[in-house]
Amino acid sequence: MIDPQHVNQQLDGKDAGEVIEQVKAYLLSLQDNICQTLELADGKGQFKEDSWVREEGGGGRSRVIKNGAVIEQGGVNFSHVFGSQMPASATAHRPELAGRNFQAMGVSLVIHPHNPYIPTSHANVRFFIAEKEGEAPIWWFGGGFDLTPFYPFKDDVVHWHNTAKKLCAPFGEDVYGKYKKWCDDYFFLKHRNETRGVGGLFFDDLNDWGFETSFNFMQAVGNGFVDAYVPIVEKRKSTSYGERERDFQLYRRGRYVEFNLVFDRGTLFGLQTGGRTESILMSMPPLARWEYCYTPTPGSAEAKLTDWLQPTNW
Repeated sequence: MIDPQHVNQQLDGKDAGEVIEQVKAYLLSLQDNICQTLELADGKGQFKEDSWVREEGGGGRSRVIKNGAVIEQGGVNFSHVFGSQMPASATAHRPELAGRNFQAMGVSLVIHPHNPYIPTSHANVRFFIAEKEGEAPIWWFGGGFDLTPFYPFKDDVVHWHNTAKKLCAPFGEDVYGKYKKWCDDYFFLKHRNETRGVGGLFFDDLNDWGFETSFNFMQAVGNGFVDAYVPIVEKRKSTSYGERERDFQLYRRGRYVEFNLVFDRGTLFGLQTGGRTESILMSMPPLARWEYCYTPTPGSAEAKLTDWLQPTNW
């Protein structure tokens, strides 16, 4: 049984409606800021907005960029969905959510660059709250960001993780290590026995710091994405490449598809709650390929990628 007084303390004296509006305002501004920053880094492409309404409740605004100078395809999406009943998969995992109204909102993005030397990147931040008359709300924050290079550079990976470590530092000495490990464990393709990339941060079910501190951490992660990613884009976008590198990029993009369709909880939740399919599957690359029993040339740059696809203390 959840103690209503304890939960009210966790919400720092605010009611559910107040925190929902506060988080929503931040997420909308975050979407704007990320899109503007990525457009400047691309120099050509622009995000096109597609607003949508969910029949069961809520909606969102999807923004997609295609065929830019740097970004082949990417999306930065905001969604806010609500309903009177959680999907069965969620209540099986969290039985205390049964019989509660819910609201879920977040910003989620995936960027697939043209140049194989620029990594694919993903980030999301989200807020969930479930209410039932006469009982205290159940709520939490989640999110993170991760990097999927095809031709990794150690300087880029170290920069990515140092940015993550610095944004975590004000919240505790153990925060980066905890959420870095969670990212390594979550973005793992069990059937391939490899990580999806070189990791980053992943957190979920965050509410034990109270509302304000938990919200501040979610904002630090959301704001930290462009600090982590854009310098890598700027450094690598002029690197020359050929057909070999492009073919390998498309092959490795297949792994990205495999993870999103087999393991990703956000994809599953979105589809099961009747979210907009086009927006949910925005994370897919525009082009990808699979090759039966592909084996890279021993000693090649392509073969060396395997060494990076395991949890590492950067």
